[in-house]
Amino acid sequence: MSSIDFSDPATIAFLTDALTAAGVDGLEISRPGGQLRIVVAGNGGARISSAEATPHAPGSASAVVKAPMAGRFCVEHPAASAEPQNLPRSVSDADIVGFVGVGHILLPLRAGRSGVLTRLLAEPGALVGFGDPLVEIELPS
Repeated sequence: MSSIDFSDPATIAFLTDALTAAGVDGLEISRPGGQLRIVVAGNGGARISSAEATPHAPGSASAVVKAPMAGRFCVEHPAASAEPQNLPRSVSDADIVGFVGVGHILLPLRAGRSGVLTRLLAEPGALVGFGDPLVEIELPS
């Protein structure tokens, strides 16, 4: 049996549509290095969540926010008309540092750690895969 390719946005969109059509409440998939959870909400909507920022390396002073699913990486909400945020900038653990989108699903990415968002590890608009590094957060010492 072959494994599902979570680097393909069409696969995530297909799973979400299939869960909705079947009336299934959700799906959770855990693999080494990440977890994907799709929860079907009322009125045909879906919510996707995953693990937050992970330490870059043991003993390092930075953390990396990784893609919880395959899709297009956005730094700002696509509907936002505000000026883009410049780097570096301070973030709290609950701040949204970007989005990953597949079709009509847009997943906000929380910092997961307080610190300074120092750099983007993926280009805005880039197609990213499950577990790809997206942004780096410098942690306070």
